[in-house]
Amino acid sequence: MAGYKKNKFGQNSDEPSMTRAPLPRGREVIGIIEQRYGGNKMKVNCLDKKERVGRVPGRLKRELWLRPGDIIIIEPWELDDTKGEILLKYKPSQVAWLKKNGYLEKEDEEF
Repeated sequence: MAGYKKNKFGQNSDEPSMTRAPLPRGREVIGIIEQRYGGNKMKVNCLDKKERVGRVPGRLKRELWLRPGDIIIIEPWELDDTKGEILLKYKPSQVAWLKKNGYLEKEDEEF
C-alpha cells in the first residue's frame, strides 16, 4: 500500500502519510502526462497552459516508469519551448500534498 507509514514491526498503519513534495524551481513546471509516443518521449500538458513533448534523459531512463495521468516536473528547453526534459515523477502521497496546498489547480480533479 503506497503512501502508508510502516510501524516498528514493518506493517502498514491505517493512516496515509502526507509527504511534502519537491516544488518546481527556476524554469521547471508541473505537468501531466497525456500520451506516450514510444521510447522515451511523451506528450505533457503543463500547468502554464502549454503542451510539450517531454523526454526522459538517459540517466533516468530505468528509474522513471511513467504512464498517462502521472504528475511530473518538466524543464523546458532553452531553444525550443515546445520540448522539455522530465526530471521527477510525483508519488501519490506527494500528489495529495500538492492538491491540499493548492499547487494543483481545481480543473485537475480527475486523478
